[in-house]
Amino acid sequence: MLKIIDNIVSFSERYRTMISVPKIMWTDIVEIIIIAYLIYRVLAWIKDTRAWSLMKGLAIILVFVLVAALFSMTTILWIAKNLFSVAATAVVVVFQPELRKALEQLGKRNMFSSIFSFDQNRVTGERFSDHTITEVVRASYEMGKARTGALIVIENNDSLDDYEKTGIVLDSEVSSQLLINIFEHNTPLHDGAVIIRGNRITTATCYLPLSDNMGLSKELGTRHRAGVGISEATDSLTIIVSEETGRVSVAEGGKLTRNIDVDELTKRLETLQNKVVEEKKRFKLWRGRTNDEKDSDK
Repeated sequence: MLKIIDNIVSFSERYRTMISVPKIMWTDIVEIIIIAYLIYRVLAWIKDTRAWSLMKGLAIILVFVLVAALFSMTTILWIAKNLFSVAATAVVVVFQPELRKALEQLGKRNMFSSIFSFDQNRVTGERFSDHTITEVVRASYEMGKARTGALIVIENNDSLDDYEKTGIVLDSEVSSQLLINIFEHNTPLHDGAVIIRGNRITTATCYLPLSDNMGLSKELGTRHRAGVGISEATDSLTIIVSEETGRVSVAEGGKLTRNIDVDELTKRLETLQNKVVEEKKRFKLWRGRTNDEKDSDK
């Protein structure tokens, strides 16, 4: 009996290190979070591009390779081993536009500022006036009533200089009459997009990149795909007026919101205007003052 106990003790001491729970450091937790985030971003990117079809094809090939490995099919395994190294290079070449777009989006993404908000009331300045919002909204729905197609790109933080070079320089104050006249049928400037920076219409007849998002409806034409395409490449807001239906849509962040009303479009533009944050900050400063100072303002 004692011999059995001694054998159990010696066995437990020999394999204790093998079955012990490893010590988890805080760096391990950070590493797991980073890897999980990267895997999530890669899967989200793959689902919205042509790479999703590629992944399904690769999954089928892997199933055949596993079957070949299970039944020791040496010829198939040899072919697969030699093709995988070439296939990795081919994937990078074929999907170069999608990989470039993914890296651009990663570079533009404010990951740390969205997690840690150091200064929520920081004001970067009003991008355009209330008058500009009124004129853009009025022009959009006037053109919608007349079934006049339009594509209006409003610049945010990312520069649109490269797209402005494809158009004709206007540098005019934003007005509903001018926008309507630009997109009027059979006029020299109606084809292409208008770019607005601040309170100025900088260029017209600009060419925009078309989106290759497979999730977009097949009934959408070139104008809507161009609006989504520029919103995927930059952080701009694009207003699309359908020539067929007269409905107004907005593309922002690679997403298309269709058939919005006047209030929704105004709210989107006010958010882009960056005026709400400034008003909140002023209100907080006003609340922090004494009653005598508040009464003097009144």
